[in-house]
Amino acid sequence: MAHAAKVYEGSEAAALRCSNTLALTAVALARADLIGEDEKEVMLGVTVLILERHVSGTWRQKKAALKVMRDRRSVPDTLDDYRANAVRCLRQFPIN
Repeated sequence: MAHAAKVYEGSEAAALRCSNTLALTAVALARADLIGEDEKEVMLGVTVLILERHVSGTWRQKKAALKVMRDRRSVPDTLDDYRANAVRCLRQFPIN
């Protein structure tokens, strides 16, 4: 069955960007041995909660949107986003 691509705008697009930023940063920091596996898993868990609570659509649609975002952004740009916006992301998209 074919699934139509979902276009995200506004706060949902911002939540996707925050999720992408947190996930990519977690993986990059873990690969560089700057955080442990437990910390990485916590950060990835936060991304899942942001997606569950602040982004509509199926998991397939959300994952496809994250892939598009990941492919559009360089790793350095994403890490810069993390430095500049991580705290704001967690305020804007609470998980608890």
